[in-house]
Amino acid sequence: MIVKETQLPGLGPVRRGKVRDVYELSGDRLLLIATDRISAFDVVMADPIPDKGKILNQISAYWFERCQDLVPNHLISSDINEFPEECQVFAEILAGRSMLVHRARPLPVECIVRGYLAGSGWQDYLETGAVCGERLPVGLRESERLPDPIFTPSTKAELGLHDENISFAEAEKQIGRELAHRVREYSLAIYRRARAEAEAKGIIIADTKFEFGLVGDRLVLIDEVLTPDSSRFWPQKDYVPGRSQKSFDKQYLRDYLVSLGWNKKPPPPPLPPEVVANTRQKYLEALHLLTGKGLV
Repeated sequence: MIVKETQLPGLGPVRRGKVRDVYELSGDRLLLIATDRISAFDVVMADPIPDKGKILNQISAYWFERCQDLVPNHLISSDINEFPEECQVFAEILAGRSMLVHRARPLPVECIVRGYLAGSGWQDYLETGAVCGERLPVGLRESERLPDPIFTPSTKAELGLHDENISFAEAEKQIGRELAHRVREYSLAIYRRARAEAEAKGIIIADTKFEFGLVGDRLVLIDEVLTPDSSRFWPQKDYVPGRSQKSFDKQYLRDYLVSLGWNKKPPPPPLPPEVVANTRQKYLEALHLLTGKGLV
């Protein structure tokens, strides 16, 4: 079943992001549904990727469990059988692609960790010798592993707008010095653990994005964790610094869109069946390598 947008009468109200539909439930809980929508350059494509939501949901649930000793998170359950009674009538839609979570107040910054020099970080380094104000050694190549992972926060843009990189000092201004230092510490700790585990399984996590929120006064990890949507995944066997890399994430889709000369503004171009199929396959490969399991 392809799920591009959910309509769940009796549940709500609902908020729709680029990929997720979020329903408010009683008891300060939320129902997060990972749809099969896919975005590129902050534009949601008209064509969904079959099973993408289930893949993202399964990978996030895996990492929430693997990292819960490092930082608390908002997950209550990803098992449909443990969801409230009012959700059961929608079990066919929700199974495998949804999470019951504690409602949190999201912090207004994205927490990005970079372990390799790629994407906008590479462009920033070429122009300034630094990434988001973090000075790096001279002479690094594209896709090169950094001496140490760096924390490079960004703004959290509204739907349809672009996130903007900010300095750590600006993050301190936005969320306060104590919170900024805690999310940096948490983000780097999660990334280091995940990078080591993924490398042992044949995946390089070049960079990733985390989101945090407050449940009362408690800081928790929220949203998604270390998925092909929020991270740059490279196959380790093909890794060669000094060039762009093959990937398990949506870089394949971005590269296709760039080849069209699209202006990166709505409306998006249609996606050929082979691009949809190849994108799905890359997500499935990431799921299998990371979790050792197929699609549930």
